[in-house]
Amino acid sequence: MDETAHGKSLLGEFLSRRRAQLKPADVGLPDYGDRRRVPGLRREELAQLAGVSVAYYIRLEQGLSLNASPQVLDALATALRLDDAERRHLHTLSGDARQSRRRLPAERVTAAVRQLMDAFGDSPVVVLGRRSDILAWNRTGHALFAGHLAPDSPDQAATRPNTARMVFLDAHTRDLYVDWPRKARDVVGKLRQA
Repeated sequence: MDETAHGKSLLGEFLSRRRAQLKPADVGLPDYGDRRRVPGLRREELAQLAGVSVAYYIRLEQGLSLNASPQVLDALATALRLDDAERRHLHTLSGDARQSRRRLPAERVTAAVRQLMDAFGDSPVVVLGRRSDILAWNRTGHALFAGHLAPDSPDQAATRPNTARMVFLDAHTRDLYVDWPRKARDVVGKLRQA
């Protein structure tokens, strides 16, 4: 498990565990006895107490959102009736997840990858980064996918072409795909996973 996924799961587990420990009566909500299907508060109840949308709270608990502001974390801590140590822990878990996301190393093409590219000879090769940036291409890959761009554009992070942007914003790239709508859906799906 990578650091980011680990940070996400710890934050989500903490929120879920603390929510399950609170009874509705603890926060002034009616308790309907045995008719409750979940232990503790429902997600909807906690979101309302904290003043955040239910969808946003669910994303936080499921580890799908890493950008909770300190104000949102404080509101959740208050709604969960956390003490000072638990409040700090909540902020630490969220901060750790955000910092893990920011600490990704700069992307570069290693000598081993360059050798592998050379081994393909005249076959088209395009090396993509984790955000769909083109990190490198060989002469044939450049000619096939983006011959209209400068051959050295992947060499600097600021000028790197991005395949997701190209699919939507570049007419030349769009024309490469016989079924462009399908390619566009694939790209959107990958962006949502990122």
